[in-house]
Amino acid sequence: MKDVRHGALRRGGGPGRLAALLLALVAVVGLTGGAAPAAPPTHREPSRPVVRVPDDPMDAVARMQPGWNLGNTLDAFPDESSWGNGQTTKATFDKIAAQGFRSVRMPVTWADHQSTTAPYTVDPAFMARVEQLVDWALADGLYVVLNVHHDSWRWVEKITSDHDRVLARFESTWSQISAAFRDAPRTLVFEGINEPRFADATDARKISYLNELQTAFHSVVRSSGGGNARRMLSLTTPDGGGGPVHLANLYASITGLKDRQLIAQVHFYSWYPFSVNVAGGILYDAVAQKHLDDHFATLHRTFVARGIPLYLGEYGLLAYPDHFHPARVERGEALKYFEHVGHRARTYGITTALWDPFAYLDRDTLQWRDPALFAVIKSSWTTRSGTASFDKVFVPKSAPVTAASLTLHLNGTFFRGLWQGGTRLMAGRDYTVSGDRLTLTAKALTRLAGDRAYGVNATLQARFTSGLPWNIDIVTNDVPTVSDATGTTGAFAVPTRYRGNDLATMHATYADGGTAGPTDWTPFQEFNKAFSPDYPNGAITLTPEFLTSLRDGEPATLVFHFYSGATATYRVTRSGSAVTGTAA
Repeated sequence: MKDVRHGALRRGGGPGRLAALLLALVAVVGLTGGAAPAAPPTHREPSRPVVRVPDDPMDAVARMQPGWNLGNTLDAFPDESSWGNGQTTKATFDKIAAQGFRSVRMPVTWADHQSTTAPYTVDPAFMARVEQLVDWALADGLYVVLNVHHDSWRWVEKITSDHDRVLARFESTWSQISAAFRDAPRTLVFEGINEPRFADATDARKISYLNELQTAFHSVVRSSGGGNARRMLSLTTPDGGGGPVHLANLYASITGLKDRQLIAQVHFYSWYPFSVNVAGGILYDAVAQKHLDDHFATLHRTFVARGIPLYLGEYGLLAYPDHFHPARVERGEALKYFEHVGHRARTYGITTALWDPFAYLDRDTLQWRDPALFAVIKSSWTTRSGTASFDKVFVPKSAPVTAASLTLHLNGTFFRGLWQGGTRLMAGRDYTVSGDRLTLTAKALTRLAGDRAYGVNATLQARFTSGLPWNIDIVTNDVPTVSDATGTTGAFAVPTRYRGNDLATMHATYADGGTAGPTDWTPFQEFNKAFSPDYPNGAITLTPEFLTSLRDGEPATLVFHFYSGATATYRVTRSGSAVTGTAA
């Protein structure tokens, strides 16, 4: 996972990377060498429970399920607290273990705590801090996956132009890590490098460089002796991706090393358009589901079915949850995705680790920021839950109330009924079910909508024979309206009466059919990058990035799409730095 900190919930990979920002930050905070402190602080190593690790890595990695990432912590730079998570305490691992997790992936960026010249000494104080966190996690009976993280793009990628120096530094780094943890139990796993990348290299050269690095990693760790002689080691693909060529190479690399204690690792963040809400990917639809099904099946076929454990070292969505900006991904659609991940991981024998930079567990309070979301994730570890085609039923305010239907996604369960709080709705009177079609009657919707104020009027629960219930909001809405406005490329907002609607996406084109906006490969622009809803102030913000990308003097037609199915059309024109907008 690349740099993801408070206020910038983004990740490297695919369109829209924050490469320029990250490189600028590296220039400011990069360590330029120097002697390391002579005397590291010490800590009392906590007593560890006796955890029997199966000799067969397939069984051992299965026992690591489920996993959690201590993101934006030791991987942050210039130091542990720089990205908003403060100083980690043992209570963090106590919480994670108590919540049912069995493993913690501990990303570490070594660059700011290491000399940039030979012998590339790691600051003993920092090494001691890493050891302390590892010991705390092990003391809670957790497996730990320790790695070399953002170093992958901060200096390792320069192996293409500074081969010998980078390889020597990489080997030195792992030599020092191996020495520090030589006597750690086998519940500590080493991961050679996170999402490796190689500057200006072809795919063939990327594979060559990665094979060289991972062979060096394996050799250095194994030759260090002690517990490292049989420690499980995790190898990966360029960028942690799942392309067939790279998966085939990873399989060949692992089998070529003739070492049973090796793990294959890749990362997964769903179908890209859905993960960030771009190109019309507003729903967890059949396309997004097939993307996951096909990918997990390929991982199983390539590794698990052939006796190599597969560790999904990071998974989640690239832009959800985001507690600092309007939600890009509709909540119910996100819940379907997480339910599906858990199901397919169990189907295919894949161990998963939730990427958590700060989005799930509040590191200050050690409470889940969204308990209902975590409940879905936790439930998916052991069982399926039923869902539906959407989590809202819209009741137009300006029209008579009529019956409305949703499609039930039973996921192997049986439908038990509908509840409002502790009251069970009556089948036949309040709703009917025909096959997988759930229909709420006009009479029930009239009662549930009440005074028909815009927004959520009531929430129902569809309950099933297993798993968690599915919430259904009854929403009063009408067609949203937009109004004329003026502004500049630095600040422009479309006055909007939402009238009970939530914004889903924006389609932007010119009269000649060309795409308008910074994402030029699709007219459906990226949520929060080109546009963003401002519900409290009744507006839709068009971002400076979107406005400055417009053709000068040429009107662009914007169609705002809402989850209710309603649309609103708007025309915007940039003249220099001045912007005018008119409702169509």
